[in-house]
Amino acid sequence: MKIRLNGKEYELDRELSVKELLERLQIKPQTVAVEVNLNIVKKADYENYIIKEGDQVEVVSFVGGG
Repeated sequence: MKIRLNGKEYELDRELSVKELLERLQIKPQTVAVEVNLNIVKKADYENYIIKEGDQVEVVSFVGGG
């Protein structure tokens, strides 16, 4: 199954929840925002929001500055 992750094609072996995708990418959910098909996914929905074939996913890290 193919999705677009941060603008690049990415291959998955099956549909995954946002939480599972972040785990696979070794990203801590509390440090990022996730958008699927131009819709922001609430952190409370990461476990239940399923990423499907052809979805466009953007994972954006928070950067502190001063």
